[in-house]
Amino acid sequence: MEKNQVIQAIQAAKQASNKKNFMQSVDFVIALKGVDVRKQDQQLDLFITLPYTRKKVSVCGLVAGELLDQSKGTFDETISQEEFPRYQDKKLIKKLANKHDFFVAQATIMPKVATAFGRVLGPRAKMPNPKIGCVVPPNANLKPLYERLQKIIRLQSKNSPVMQCSIGKEDSDESQMAENALAIYNSVMHALPNEAQNIKSVYVKLTMGNAIKLSSQEAKAEAKKKKSLFHKEAPKAAKPAEAPKPAEKISKENVSMEKKNNEKKEPKKENTPKKKDSKENKESAEKTE
Repeated sequence: MEKNQVIQAIQAAKQASNKKNFMQSVDFVIALKGVDVRKQDQQLDLFITLPYTRKKVSVCGLVAGELLDQSKGTFDETISQEEFPRYQDKKLIKKLANKHDFFVAQATIMPKVATAFGRVLGPRAKMPNPKIGCVVPPNANLKPLYERLQKIIRLQSKNSPVMQCSIGKEDSDESQMAENALAIYNSVMHALPNEAQNIKSVYVKLTMGNAIKLSSQEAKAEAKKKKSLFHKEAPKAAKPAEAPKPAEKISKENVSMEKKNNEKKEPKKENTPKKKDSKENKESAEKTE
């Protein structure tokens, strides 16, 4: 997949969508094939770091006293350990989960975080994840983590063979969005068992717009490439100079047949003089008598 193809698809998606009263997001969609997402070992769960920030990512800190002040000055919302009992109401946790993209927890209170928030954040795949550094020690520097989380997306294929995420906003730089799309495509492709063979098609669309299929453009380009190669190689394949070969073969056979016929005729010519010689010998023998 080429960067220019993605840029052209983004432009086509913008043209295919009517102007809305809000800023639409530009979504990148990958449809899979040959993968059974009902089987756990074939499901994808990827954290991908994009080259460019696609949107403002909201982060909530679940911390104790050591990180409380730093968390309040860095994250979008902070909940201290003392406030955990207030979140026994499931509705409050659901509201919290809807507000934030990532949750960062202090490692020393992680069991309490799991007890208080796990029943809601767990099924939504929003529990603090150590893979991307969201479980931190009490002396952690939170600002670099917050900046890094702005470029991280999570892609999963648990319920559907279609993976979709935003690569930017309608007014975002098209080149940057294309690079985000390529980063997603390459990460997904390399995570699949048969890589590109497990990708059925790729689309770009706006929130309320029609999907533009990138794979069709690739297929046309590939077909054009193959067609040009075929035409270049066609004269070599024809080889008109070699066509008379069968005729040459026949003529050689004819020559050999003629030789055989001549060989058969020649012995007959040689025998006739021998008969003459024997007749002459007989006559000379009679005369002597």
